[in-house]
Amino acid sequence: MIDVHTDGGEPRDVEVGARQDLPGSLPVLPLRETVPFPETLTPLAVGQERSVQLVNDVLAGNRTLVMVASRQPELETPGPDELHEVGVVGVVARMLKVPDGTLRLLVQGGQRVHIDAWVRETPYLVAEISELPDTLVQTPELTALMRNVQQTFSQIVEAVPYLPEELQLAVANVEDPGTLTHVIGGSLRLPSEEKQALLEEVDVGRRLRRLTEALARELEVISIGTKIQTQVQSEMDRSQREFVLRQQLKAIQEELGEFDESAAEAGELREQLAQIDLPEDARKQADRELGRLENLPPAAAEHGVIRTYLEWIASLPWDKGTEDNLDLGHAREVLDEDHYGLEQVKDRILEFLAVRRLKPDARGSILCFVGPPGVGKTSLGRSIARSLEREFERISAGGVRDEAEIRGHRRTYIGAMPGTILRALRDAGSNNPLFMIDEIDKMGSDFRGDPASAMLEVLDPEQNENFRDHYLDLPFDLSNVMFITTANTLDTIPGPLRDRMEIIQIAGYTADEKLQIAKRYLLGRQADRNGLKRGQLRISDAALKAVIADYTREAGVRELERQIGAIARKVAREVAEGAQPKGSIAEARARELLGRQRYHSEAARRTRQPGVATGLAWTPVGGDVLFVEATSMDGTGKLTITGQLGDVMKESAQAALSYVRGHQRELVPDLPDDWFATHDLHVHVPAGAIPKDGPSAGITMATALVSLLSGRQVCDHVAMTGEITLTGQVLPIGGLKEKALAAQRNGITCIIAPELNEADTEEIPEHLRSKLDFRFVAQIGEVLDAALERPEARAPRRRRQEAASRSDDRVYAHGRDRQATRGE
Repeated sequence: MIDVHTDGGEPRDVEVGARQDLPGSLPVLPLRETVPFPETLTPLAVGQERSVQLVNDVLAGNRTLVMVASRQPELETPGPDELHEVGVVGVVARMLKVPDGTLRLLVQGGQRVHIDAWVRETPYLVAEISELPDTLVQTPELTALMRNVQQTFSQIVEAVPYLPEELQLAVANVEDPGTLTHVIGGSLRLPSEEKQALLEEVDVGRRLRRLTEALARELEVISIGTKIQTQVQSEMDRSQREFVLRQQLKAIQEELGEFDESAAEAGELREQLAQIDLPEDARKQADRELGRLENLPPAAAEHGVIRTYLEWIASLPWDKGTEDNLDLGHAREVLDEDHYGLEQVKDRILEFLAVRRLKPDARGSILCFVGPPGVGKTSLGRSIARSLEREFERISAGGVRDEAEIRGHRRTYIGAMPGTILRALRDAGSNNPLFMIDEIDKMGSDFRGDPASAMLEVLDPEQNENFRDHYLDLPFDLSNVMFITTANTLDTIPGPLRDRMEIIQIAGYTADEKLQIAKRYLLGRQADRNGLKRGQLRISDAALKAVIADYTREAGVRELERQIGAIARKVAREVAEGAQPKGSIAEARARELLGRQRYHSEAARRTRQPGVATGLAWTPVGGDVLFVEATSMDGTGKLTITGQLGDVMKESAQAALSYVRGHQRELVPDLPDDWFATHDLHVHVPAGAIPKDGPSAGITMATALVSLLSGRQVCDHVAMTGEITLTGQVLPIGGLKEKALAAQRNGITCIIAPELNEADTEEIPEHLRSKLDFRFVAQIGEVLDAALERPEARAPRRRRQEAASRSDDRVYAHGRDRQATRGE
């Protein structure tokens, strides 16, 4: 029963269907994400314990209940405050029990009702209700709205599969506007809040307008979806049609015996490119070039250029990558297996893996290993790739002077090809390999461009995700590539490029580390290379120490491996002649196989007379010792400096002399006041063919001058490094670890260094620090006290030196040969 209003008249009752009398209260069944409508069938699934009990009690009675939608569908058991106030009376028409204990119901909707008050909440909800009838004003607008709703809903039924066609006929036969809104509202997939608003609207006209808006919106969405589906289907049909036609054309050509080589090449390239997940820009470019290739005859000049270009696109690993092994234990095992020591580098790699494990999309920094030759920089990169299970590619940057070597040549040039970066990616077959860029400090530049500038984009994590090679002219993502560079020195690397890399210094090895490397790695490697079994090449520790001390003088281990290789070749010859090695090779046997001793400790002989001091220097190939010699002669007070010294080192010599002259009475009290006016001084640093520069020899020059003027010799076991000022202060220097290693190689046991460098000793291995006596000084006076012999020790030492001078003649001659070798 509904109340009907006519224009200008009193309401009158109109019978619209069977109606049942409502009791004062009924059980309330809460619904989640479902809104019931009057005069519609609503399927329900009931699983909660209180709802199951409610249904059982209802079925035992008049089968009538009230269905009310929940305001918060996420709640399992909503209370009265979480339910809407308007619902629908329903009669359970059918019930089915499921084996899992839940119920399946089919409820026939009746009148719309309002919840007036709640009677009880346990064991289920019961509420007092009152009917909410529709209000209706018969107008032409209402009739138009009704017809428009029917027509729009009919279009929706035809467009969507989830509405049956019978519903279209049923809606067309509904004459009552209220019933029409209930049927359509219950059928459409509208949001629950919008359906509840339709249910609560008692004015049929306003409800029809709301329903019209919802239907129009739904029809627009369906139209857009249909349009998209039509476009997709059209593309699929066109691609399928093209494929079928090409297959038919191919079959016809084969049947006629006509074979189009150009079309076959284009078809093969098209198939290869179709199997690759190319970026959008690359896909457009490839399709454009494929179209040009198919329209060009094979004899055309551009045919080969385009084919090569497409082959390069197809050969690059756009969508191929390897999965990183982020097991820190495995990485540590691999690094320790391949390299001894280098703890700082290993820790940095493990930190990189730890960050990658916690944040897979983290952008890694570019590592630059800086150190002398032969310390394992390149092999370390190979080990890192093995620990990560990435592909490894080595790129040599030494001697590269053309920017096109990095970025490639444009296709306008004959014989153009991509740069070394894309070539390495093709060879790796993966878009996330490890690239080892060797000797990055030896790149040059000329009229063809500056390759270091091209490297700026390659080695910048903020830019290389869109690296564009001149040949391809397409962006390629290099952000997944791990770059490691190597260098012997940082001085020749441009500042902007150096700023993009994380510098990790790798100094040389100590004698003990070289011994362990020889035993763990070099012996087995040389045995394999020379066809020997592992047991046929055994060298005692004493022999290896002799080889390290007397036959090599390097920061790395390359020369040591060559000497071990020389021993291995001689042993291999004996084995080939039928002799069998007996035991391990002792020191005497090793010296016999290698010949005369190549290196001697020169500090004792060179500092035999006053005016000679031993200094320590840093070089790109590791630390080294140098001797500063000073002598005097009658003259007018001139200073001569020789030894191919740079400007900074010459200024250090002048500063040292100025300090000595200014403090003559303190340093050499017996020296006449006019001595400097009547004598010329000559400071020389031997190995004159080798350029030298830097301020760290300042205290060595001052010590040599004081030694000359006072007649006190410099202790032969002492070497020093530090910059001197005119006030006698000793300033800090760099490369203390490399200099300490050089001191050990040359038999030095005491090192004088600036006080401000004391913290740098932490980088020196503990076993080396325990063998060296470090004297840290702040003033030149402390240097002289530690370096110069005391006057009472001069006479006994002079007698020992004279006794040993004859036996050292041969050593002296060999020392001159060595200096000549350093100058070559």
